Amino acid sequence: MVPTLIHQEDTIVALATPSGSSAIAVIRLSGKSAINITNRVFKGKDLTKQPPYTIHFGTIRDQEKIIDEVLVSIFKAPKSFTREDCVEISCHGASFIIHQIIQLLIRQGARLAKPGEFTQRAFLNGQFDLAQAEAIADLIASDSAIAHKAALHQMRGGFSVKIKELRDKLIHFAAMLALELDFAEEDVAFASRDELKKLIQTLIAQSTQLIESFELGNVIKNGVPTVIAGKPNVGKSTLLNALLNEEKAIVSDIPGTTRDFIEDELNIEGVNFRLIDTAGLRAATDEIEAMGVARTHEKMEKASLIIYLFDLTTESLEDIYQTNERLESLGIPFLKVGNKVDAAQPALLQRLKKDDFVMIAAAKKLHLDVLKEKIIALIHLDKLQKMDTIVTNVRHYESLQKSKAALEDVLRGIAHHLTNELLVLDIRNALYHLGEITGEITTEDLLDNIFSKFCIGK
Repeated sequence: MVPTLIHQEDTIVALATPSGSSAIAVIRLSGKSAINITNRVFKGKDLTKQPPYTIHFGTIRDQEKIIDEVLVSIFKAPKSFTREDCVEISCHGASFIIHQIIQLLIRQGARLAKPGEFTQRAFLNGQFDLAQAEAIADLIASDSAIAHKAALHQMRGGFSVKIKELRDKLIHFAAMLALELDFAEEDVAFASRDELKKLIQTLIAQSTQLIESFELGNVIKNGVPTVIAGKPNVGKSTLLNALLNEEKAIVSDIPGTTRDFIEDELNIEGVNFRLIDTAGLRAATDEIEAMGVARTHEKMEKASLIIYLFDLTTESLEDIYQTNERLESLGIPFLKVGNKVDAAQPALLQRLKKDDFVMIAAAKKLHLDVLKEKIIALIHLDKLQKMDTIVTNVRHYESLQKSKAALEDVLRGIAHHLTNELLVLDIRNALYHLGEITGEITTEDLLDNIFSKFCIGK
Protein backbone atom coordinates (compact mmCIF):
# COMPACT_ATOMS: atom_id res chain seq x y z
CA MET A 1 0.00 0.00 0.00
CA VAL A 2 1.36 3.43 -0.96
CA PRO A 3 1.67 5.71 2.11
CA THR A 4 -0.48 8.83 2.23
CA LEU A 5 1.46 11.93 1.24
CA ILE A 6 2.14 14.47 3.96
CA HIS A 7 1.19 17.78 2.36
CA GLN A 8 3.65 20.44 3.46
CA GLU A 9 2.24 23.95 3.47
CA ASP A 10 5.53 25.56 2.56
CA THR A 11 7.82 25.20 -0.44
CA ILE A 12 11.54 24.83 0.24
CA VAL A 13 14.52 25.88 -1.88
CA ALA A 14 18.27 25.26 -1.69
CA LEU A 15 21.38 24.83 -3.77
CA ALA A 16 21.67 21.11 -4.58
CA THR A 17 25.23 21.23 -5.95
CA PRO A 18 28.38 22.10 -3.95
CA SER A 19 28.84 25.77 -3.08
CA GLY A 20 31.52 27.83 -4.81
CA SER A 21 32.07 28.86 -8.41
CA SER A 22 31.48 26.18 -11.06
CA ALA A 23 30.32 25.86 -14.65
CA ILE A 24 26.80 24.77 -13.68
CA ALA A 25 24.80 24.87 -10.45
CA VAL A 26 21.44 23.26 -9.64
CA ILE A 27 18.87 24.97 -7.42
CA ARG A 28 16.12 22.70 -6.16
CA LEU A 29 12.57 23.51 -4.99
CA SER A 30 10.04 21.13 -3.44
CA GLY A 31 6.48 21.72 -2.28
CA LYS A 32 2.99 22.34 -3.57
CA SER A 33 3.91 25.81 -4.92
CA ALA A 34 7.30 24.87 -6.41
CA ILE A 35 6.13 25.11 -10.04
CA ASN A 36 4.04 28.26 -9.50
CA ILE A 37 6.85 30.09 -7.67
CA THR A 38 9.36 29.23 -10.39
CA ASN A 39 6.90 30.22 -13.11
CA ARG A 40 6.62 33.75 -11.66
CA VAL A 41 10.29 34.45 -12.30
CA PHE A 42 10.79 32.31 -15.43
CA LYS A 43 10.53 33.87 -18.87
CA GLY A 44 9.81 31.20 -21.47
CA LYS A 45 7.00 28.66 -21.61
CA ASP A 46 4.24 28.69 -18.99
CA LEU A 47 5.57 26.02 -16.63
CA THR A 48 2.14 25.41 -15.07
CA LYS A 49 0.88 24.10 -18.43
CA GLN A 50 3.84 21.86 -19.24
CA PRO A 51 3.86 18.07 -18.81
CA PRO A 52 5.98 16.59 -16.01
CA TYR A 53 9.52 15.29 -16.54
CA THR A 54 10.27 17.92 -19.16
CA ILE A 55 13.10 20.49 -19.41
CA HIS A 56 12.59 24.06 -20.59
CA PHE A 57 15.01 26.79 -21.66
CA GLY A 58 14.44 30.39 -20.66
CA THR A 59 15.61 33.20 -18.39
CA ILE A 60 15.20 33.94 -14.71
CA ARG A 61 14.14 37.55 -14.27
CA ASP A 62 13.67 39.95 -11.39
CA GLN A 63 10.88 41.93 -13.02
CA GLU A 64 12.57 42.99 -16.30
CA LYS A 65 16.14 42.43 -15.13
CA ILE A 66 17.64 39.19 -16.50
CA ILE A 67 19.64 37.29 -13.88
CA ASP A 68 20.63 34.25 -15.96
CA GLU A 69 19.74 31.91 -18.80
CA VAL A 70 18.64 28.59 -17.32
CA LEU A 71 17.19 25.14 -17.90
CA VAL A 72 14.19 24.27 -15.72
CA SER A 73 13.26 20.63 -15.02
CA ILE A 74 9.72 19.85 -13.82
CA PHE A 75 8.71 16.88 -11.63
CA LYS A 76 5.13 16.44 -10.43
CA ALA A 77 3.91 14.57 -7.35
CA PRO A 78 4.06 11.76 -6.53
CA LYS A 79 6.75 10.83 -9.08
CA SER A 80 9.63 12.89 -7.72
CA PHE A 81 12.38 12.43 -5.14
CA THR A 82 10.30 14.00 -2.35
CA ARG A 83 6.96 12.76 -3.83
CA GLU A 84 5.98 16.46 -3.96
CA ASP A 85 6.01 18.86 -6.90
CA CYS A 86 9.68 19.60 -7.56
CA VAL A 87 11.65 21.95 -9.80
CA GLU A 88 15.36 21.94 -10.54
CA ILE A 89 16.90 25.09 -12.03
CA SER A 90 20.21 24.57 -13.81
CA CYS A 91 22.00 27.92 -13.92
CA HIS A 92 25.55 29.16 -14.34
CA GLY A 93 27.64 28.43 -11.25
CA ALA A 94 28.77 31.90 -10.20
CA SER A 95 28.08 32.50 -6.51
CA PHE A 96 26.48 35.87 -7.31
CA ILE A 97 24.00 34.30 -9.75
CA ILE A 98 23.09 31.49 -7.33
CA HIS A 99 22.50 33.94 -4.48
CA GLN A 100 20.37 36.23 -6.66
CA ILE A 101 18.11 33.40 -7.88
CA ILE A 102 17.62 31.86 -4.42
CA GLN A 103 16.80 35.24 -2.87
CA LEU A 104 14.35 35.96 -5.70
CA LEU A 105 12.59 32.62 -5.12
CA ILE A 106 12.40 33.30 -1.37
CA ARG A 107 10.77 36.68 -2.07
CA GLN A 108 8.21 34.82 -4.19
CA GLY A 109 7.22 32.62 -1.23
CA ALA A 110 9.75 29.81 -0.94
CA ARG A 111 11.66 29.09 2.26
CA LEU A 112 15.33 28.16 2.56
CA ALA A 113 15.55 24.43 3.25
CA LYS A 114 17.09 23.04 6.42
CA PRO A 115 19.90 20.47 6.20
CA GLY A 116 18.50 17.18 4.92
CA GLU A 117 14.97 18.53 4.54
CA PHE A 118 14.49 17.23 0.97
CA THR A 119 15.42 13.70 2.07
CA GLN A 120 13.33 14.06 5.23
CA ARG A 121 10.28 14.94 3.15
CA ALA A 122 10.95 11.95 0.90
CA PHE A 123 11.05 9.69 3.97
CA LEU A 124 7.90 11.19 5.52
CA ASN A 125 6.09 10.76 2.21
CA GLY A 126 7.01 7.07 2.01
CA GLN A 127 9.59 7.24 -0.76
CA PHE A 128 11.90 5.00 1.30
CA ASP A 129 12.51 3.98 4.90
CA LEU A 130 14.86 5.61 7.39
CA ALA A 131 17.76 3.21 6.82
CA GLN A 132 17.61 3.94 3.09
CA ALA A 133 17.46 7.69 3.77
CA GLU A 134 20.60 7.52 5.90
CA ALA A 135 22.31 5.53 3.15
CA ILE A 136 21.90 8.52 0.82
CA ALA A 137 24.18 10.55 3.09
CA ASP A 138 26.64 7.64 3.21
CA LEU A 139 26.59 7.38 -0.59
CA ILE A 140 27.38 11.08 -0.96
CA ALA A 141 30.22 10.77 1.55
CA SER A 142 31.62 7.49 0.13
CA ASP A 143 35.24 7.88 -0.94
CA SER A 144 36.14 4.27 -1.72
CA ALA A 145 34.76 1.47 -3.88
CA ILE A 146 33.68 -0.63 -0.88
CA ALA A 147 32.02 2.32 0.91
CA HIS A 148 30.14 3.08 -2.29
CA LYS A 149 29.03 -0.55 -2.65
CA ALA A 150 27.81 -0.78 0.96
CA ALA A 151 25.89 2.52 0.78
CA LEU A 152 24.31 1.64 -2.58
CA HIS A 153 23.23 -1.78 -1.27
CA GLN A 154 21.59 -0.16 1.76
CA MET A 155 20.01 2.65 -0.27
CA ARG A 156 18.39 0.06 -2.54
CA GLY A 157 16.85 -1.59 0.49
CA GLY A 158 19.18 -4.55 1.06
CA PHE A 159 19.59 -3.89 4.79
CA SER A 160 15.92 -2.97 5.17
CA VAL A 161 14.89 -6.34 3.70
CA LYS A 162 16.94 -8.12 6.39
CA ILE A 163 15.28 -6.08 9.16
CA LYS A 164 11.80 -6.61 7.67
CA GLU A 165 12.36 -10.38 7.61
CA LEU A 166 13.28 -10.32 11.31
CA ARG A 167 10.28 -8.18 12.23
CA ASP A 168 7.74 -10.17 10.19
CA LYS A 169 8.71 -13.43 11.88
CA LEU A 170 8.48 -11.84 15.32
CA ILE A 171 5.15 -10.16 14.58
CA HIS A 172 3.62 -13.48 13.54
CA PHE A 173 4.56 -15.19 16.80
CA ALA A 174 3.61 -12.19 18.92
CA ALA A 175 0.16 -12.31 17.29
CA MET A 176 -0.17 -16.05 17.99
CA LEU A 177 0.79 -15.57 21.64
CA ALA A 178 -1.64 -12.69 22.00
CA LEU A 179 -4.37 -14.80 20.41
CA GLU A 180 -3.81 -17.50 23.02
CA LEU A 181 -4.53 -14.89 25.69
CA ASP A 182 -7.96 -14.28 24.14
CA PHE A 183 -8.74 -17.99 24.38
CA ALA A 184 -7.13 -18.57 27.77
CA GLU A 185 -10.25 -20.21 29.22
CA GLU A 186 -10.39 -22.77 26.38
CA ASP A 187 -6.71 -23.69 26.92
CA VAL A 188 -6.00 -23.45 23.18
CA ALA A 189 -2.36 -23.29 21.95
CA PHE A 190 -1.68 -21.38 18.74
CA ALA A 191 2.09 -20.97 19.13
CA SER A 192 4.45 -23.87 19.77
CA ARG A 193 7.05 -23.01 22.44
CA ASP A 194 9.59 -25.24 20.67
CA GLU A 195 9.02 -23.44 17.37
CA LEU A 196 9.25 -20.05 19.11
CA LYS A 197 12.52 -21.10 20.75
CA LYS A 198 13.99 -22.16 17.39
CA LEU A 199 12.85 -18.90 15.80
CA ILE A 200 14.36 -16.76 18.55
CA GLN A 201 17.65 -18.66 18.33
CA THR A 202 17.70 -18.10 14.56
CA LEU A 203 16.93 -14.40 14.97
CA ILE A 204 19.65 -14.01 17.61
CA ALA A 205 22.16 -15.65 15.25
CA GLN A 206 21.11 -13.33 12.39
CA SER A 207 21.27 -10.28 14.67
CA THR A 208 24.70 -11.33 15.92
CA GLN A 209 25.97 -11.61 12.34
CA LEU A 210 24.75 -8.09 11.56
CA ILE A 211 26.22 -6.72 14.82
CA GLU A 212 29.59 -8.33 14.13
CA SER A 213 29.60 -6.86 10.62
CA PHE A 214 29.76 -3.37 12.18
CA GLU A 215 33.49 -3.77 12.83
CA LEU A 216 33.99 -4.20 9.09
CA GLY A 217 31.39 -1.51 8.41
CA ASN A 218 33.31 0.98 10.51
CA VAL A 219 36.42 0.20 8.46
CA ILE A 220 34.45 0.82 5.27
CA LYS A 221 33.03 4.12 6.45
CA ASN A 222 35.95 5.68 8.29
CA GLY A 223 39.04 3.94 6.92
CA VAL A 224 41.54 1.74 8.76
CA PRO A 225 43.71 3.61 11.33
CA THR A 226 47.17 2.26 10.45
CA VAL A 227 50.21 3.25 12.50
CA ILE A 228 53.71 3.10 11.02
CA ALA A 229 55.98 2.56 14.04
CA GLY A 230 59.58 1.65 14.76
CA LYS A 231 62.84 3.02 16.12
CA PRO A 232 64.25 6.35 14.88
CA ASN A 233 65.78 6.32 11.39
CA VAL A 234 64.37 2.96 10.31
CA GLY A 235 62.60 4.62 7.34
CA LYS A 236 59.07 5.28 8.61
CA SER A 237 58.72 8.66 6.89
CA THR A 238 60.38 7.27 3.76
CA LEU A 239 57.84 4.45 3.69
CA LEU A 240 54.94 6.88 4.15
CA ASN A 241 56.20 9.00 1.25
CA ALA A 242 56.73 5.91 -0.92
CA LEU A 243 53.23 4.56 -0.27
CA LEU A 244 51.60 7.95 -0.91
CA ASN A 245 53.91 8.64 -3.86
CA GLU A 246 54.58 12.16 -2.59
CA GLU A 247 56.90 13.97 -0.17
CA LYS A 248 54.44 14.16 2.70
CA ALA A 249 56.89 13.70 5.58
CA ILE A 250 60.34 15.23 6.11
CA VAL A 251 63.09 12.63 5.69
CA SER A 252 66.40 13.09 7.48
CA ASP A 253 69.33 11.03 8.76
CA ILE A 254 69.03 12.83 12.09
CA PRO A 255 67.28 10.58 14.65
CA GLY A 256 64.11 12.07 16.12
CA THR A 257 63.21 14.22 13.07
CA THR A 258 59.55 13.16 13.31
CA ARG A 259 58.37 14.42 16.69
CA ASP A 260 54.63 14.36 16.12
CA PHE A 261 52.46 12.14 13.98
CA ILE A 262 51.76 12.85 10.29
CA GLU A 263 48.55 11.44 8.82
CA ASP A 264 47.26 10.84 5.29
CA GLU A 265 45.01 8.41 3.41
CA LEU A 266 45.96 5.59 1.08
CA ASN A 267 43.42 3.61 -0.96
CA ILE A 268 44.28 -0.05 -1.55
CA GLU A 269 41.82 -2.12 -3.59
CA GLY A 270 38.92 0.16 -2.71
CA VAL A 271 39.66 0.34 1.04
CA ASN A 272 40.91 3.54 2.68
CA PHE A 273 43.79 3.30 5.15
CA ARG A 274 44.57 6.25 7.41
CA LEU A 275 48.36 6.02 7.53
CA ILE A 276 49.94 7.59 10.61
CA ASP A 277 53.70 8.23 10.61
CA THR A 278 54.86 8.43 14.23
CA ALA A 279 57.87 9.52 16.26
CA GLY A 280 60.67 6.94 16.63
CA LEU A 281 60.49 4.69 19.68
CA ARG A 282 63.51 5.15 21.91
CA ALA A 283 64.55 6.77 25.20
CA ALA A 284 63.83 10.43 24.44
CA THR A 285 66.61 13.00 24.61
CA ASP A 286 64.37 15.96 25.44
CA GLU A 287 60.86 16.79 26.65
CA ILE A 288 59.39 17.43 23.19
CA GLU A 289 60.66 14.12 21.82
CA ALA A 290 59.33 12.37 24.93
CA MET A 291 55.86 13.77 24.16
CA GLY A 292 56.16 12.45 20.59
CA VAL A 293 57.13 8.97 21.82
CA ALA A 294 54.20 8.97 24.26
CA ARG A 295 51.84 9.85 21.40
CA THR A 296 53.27 7.01 19.33
CA HIS A 297 52.38 4.51 22.08
CA GLU A 298 48.91 6.07 22.34
CA LYS A 299 48.34 5.84 18.58
CA MET A 300 49.52 2.22 18.51
CA GLU A 301 47.06 1.25 21.24
CA LYS A 302 44.16 2.82 19.31
CA ALA A 303 45.17 1.54 15.86
CA SER A 304 43.37 -1.16 13.88
CA LEU A 305 46.64 -2.13 12.19
CA ILE A 306 50.33 -1.58 13.03
CA ILE A 307 53.10 -1.61 10.44
CA TYR A 308 56.23 -2.06 12.54
CA LEU A 309 59.40 -1.20 10.64
CA PHE A 310 62.83 -2.69 11.34
CA ASP A 311 66.14 -1.53 9.84
CA LEU A 312 67.66 -4.77 8.54
CA THR A 313 71.15 -3.23 8.54
CA THR A 314 71.19 -2.38 12.26
CA GLU A 315 68.56 -4.44 14.15
CA SER A 316 69.68 -7.48 16.16
CA LEU A 317 67.66 -10.68 16.33
CA GLU A 318 67.26 -10.21 20.06
CA ASP A 319 65.69 -6.74 19.57
CA ILE A 320 63.41 -8.09 16.86
CA TYR A 321 62.11 -10.94 19.05
CA GLN A 322 61.57 -8.63 22.05
CA THR A 323 59.64 -6.19 19.87
CA ASN A 324 57.54 -9.04 18.49
CA GLU A 325 56.49 -10.00 22.05
CA ARG A 326 55.51 -6.40 22.82
CA LEU A 327 53.43 -6.17 19.64
CA GLU A 328 51.62 -9.42 20.38
CA SER A 329 50.77 -8.17 23.87
CA LEU A 330 48.81 -5.25 22.34
CA GLY A 331 46.30 -7.64 20.75
CA ILE A 332 46.19 -5.55 17.56
CA PRO A 333 46.89 -6.95 14.05
CA PHE A 334 50.45 -6.04 13.01
CA LEU A 335 52.92 -6.54 10.19
CA LYS A 336 56.65 -6.96 10.74
CA VAL A 337 58.36 -5.10 7.91
CA GLY A 338 62.09 -5.29 7.30
CA ASN A 339 63.40 -2.16 5.55
CA LYS A 340 66.62 -1.75 3.53
CA VAL A 341 66.48 -5.32 2.25
CA ASP A 342 68.90 -4.35 -0.53
CA ALA A 343 71.69 -3.78 2.04
CA ALA A 344 70.92 -6.57 4.53
CA GLN A 345 73.03 -9.65 5.23
CA PRO A 346 71.72 -12.76 3.38
CA ALA A 347 71.92 -14.91 6.54
CA LEU A 348 69.65 -12.48 8.41
CA LEU A 349 67.16 -12.41 5.54
CA GLN A 350 67.02 -16.19 5.44
CA ARG A 351 66.35 -16.32 9.19
CA LEU A 352 63.62 -13.65 9.17
CA LYS A 353 61.73 -15.11 6.20
CA LYS A 354 60.71 -17.94 8.53
CA ASP A 355 59.20 -15.37 10.90
CA ASP A 356 56.72 -13.99 8.36
CA PHE A 357 58.60 -10.77 7.65
CA VAL A 358 57.74 -8.50 4.72
CA MET A 359 61.03 -7.40 3.12
CA ILE A 360 61.12 -3.98 1.42
CA ALA A 361 63.41 -1.13 0.48
CA ALA A 362 61.28 1.97 1.03
CA ALA A 363 63.77 4.43 -0.47
CA LYS A 364 63.88 2.42 -3.72
CA LYS A 365 60.17 1.46 -3.57
CA LEU A 366 61.03 -2.23 -3.70
CA HIS A 367 58.33 -4.82 -2.88
CA LEU A 368 55.71 -2.23 -1.87
CA ASP A 369 53.16 -4.26 -3.84
CA VAL A 370 53.85 -7.24 -1.56
CA LEU A 371 53.40 -5.03 1.49
CA LYS A 372 50.04 -3.79 0.18
CA GLU A 373 48.88 -7.38 -0.39
CA LYS A 374 49.75 -8.24 3.21
CA ILE A 375 47.95 -5.13 4.49
CA ILE A 376 44.75 -6.05 2.59
CA ALA A 377 44.93 -9.65 3.82
CA LEU A 378 44.94 -8.49 7.45
CA ILE A 379 41.64 -6.60 7.15
CA HIS A 380 39.85 -9.55 5.51
CA LEU A 381 38.83 -7.88 2.26
CA ASP A 382 37.51 -11.20 1.01
CA LYS A 383 34.95 -11.17 3.83
CA LEU A 384 33.97 -7.58 3.00
CA GLN A 385 33.32 -8.50 -0.62
CA LYS A 386 31.32 -11.65 0.18
CA MET A 387 28.96 -10.11 2.77
CA ASP A 388 25.80 -8.79 1.15
CA THR A 389 24.69 -6.70 4.14
CA ILE A 390 27.14 -4.81 6.35
CA VAL A 391 26.14 -2.47 9.19
CA THR A 392 27.98 0.84 8.81
CA ASN A 393 25.75 3.09 10.94
CA VAL A 394 26.33 3.35 14.70
CA ARG A 395 22.61 4.03 15.30
CA HIS A 396 21.68 0.78 13.56
CA TYR A 397 24.38 -1.05 15.52
CA GLU A 398 23.01 0.17 18.86
CA SER A 399 19.41 -0.70 17.92
CA LEU A 400 20.47 -4.21 16.85
CA GLN A 401 22.24 -4.71 20.19
CA LYS A 402 19.11 -3.66 22.10
CA SER A 403 16.93 -5.90 19.94
CA LYS A 404 19.26 -8.85 20.48
CA ALA A 405 19.16 -8.28 24.25
CA ALA A 406 15.34 -8.33 24.13
CA LEU A 407 15.41 -11.58 22.10
CA GLU A 408 17.70 -13.13 24.70
CA ASP A 409 15.13 -12.12 27.34
CA VAL A 410 12.48 -14.00 25.32
CA LEU A 411 14.72 -17.08 25.24
CA ARG A 412 15.23 -16.93 29.02
CA GLY A 413 11.48 -16.43 29.45
CA ILE A 414 10.73 -19.59 27.48
CA ALA A 415 13.26 -21.54 29.57
CA HIS A 416 11.60 -20.31 32.79
CA HIS A 417 8.06 -20.95 31.49
CA LEU A 418 7.00 -17.30 31.73
CA THR A 419 3.43 -16.39 30.84
CA ASN A 420 2.43 -15.21 27.35
CA GLU A 421 1.94 -11.66 28.61
CA LEU A 422 5.60 -11.39 29.65
CA LEU A 423 6.90 -13.09 26.49
CA VAL A 424 4.88 -10.71 24.31
CA LEU A 425 6.33 -7.71 26.17
CA ASP A 426 9.89 -8.83 25.40
CA ILE A 427 9.01 -9.59 21.75
CA ARG A 428 7.46 -6.14 21.40
CA ASN A 429 10.62 -4.63 22.88
CA ALA A 430 12.69 -6.40 20.21
CA LEU A 431 10.25 -5.23 17.52
CA TYR A 432 10.48 -1.67 18.80
CA HIS A 433 14.26 -1.51 18.43
CA LEU A 434 14.16 -3.12 14.98
CA GLY A 435 11.51 -0.58 13.99
CA GLU A 436 13.79 2.26 15.06
CA ILE A 437 16.23 1.25 12.31
CA THR A 438 13.81 1.52 9.40
CA GLY A 439 11.73 4.35 10.85
CA GLU A 440 8.59 2.37 11.66
CA ILE A 441 9.22 3.69 15.18
CA THR A 442 10.28 7.36 15.13
CA THR A 443 10.31 10.47 17.25
CA GLU A 444 10.71 14.07 16.17
CA ASP A 445 14.03 14.32 18.03
CA LEU A 446 15.37 11.22 16.26
CA LEU A 447 14.46 12.57 12.80
CA ASP A 448 15.89 16.02 13.57
CA ASN A 449 19.13 14.45 14.75
CA ILE A 450 19.49 12.25 11.66
CA PHE A 451 18.61 14.75 8.96
CA SER A 452 20.50 17.67 10.52
CA LYS A 453 23.70 15.81 9.54
CA PHE A 454 22.82 15.98 5.83
CA CYS A 455 24.04 18.80 3.62
CA ILE A 456 21.62 21.61 2.71
CA GLY A 457 20.00 20.86 -0.65
CA LYS A 458 19.78 17.13 0.10
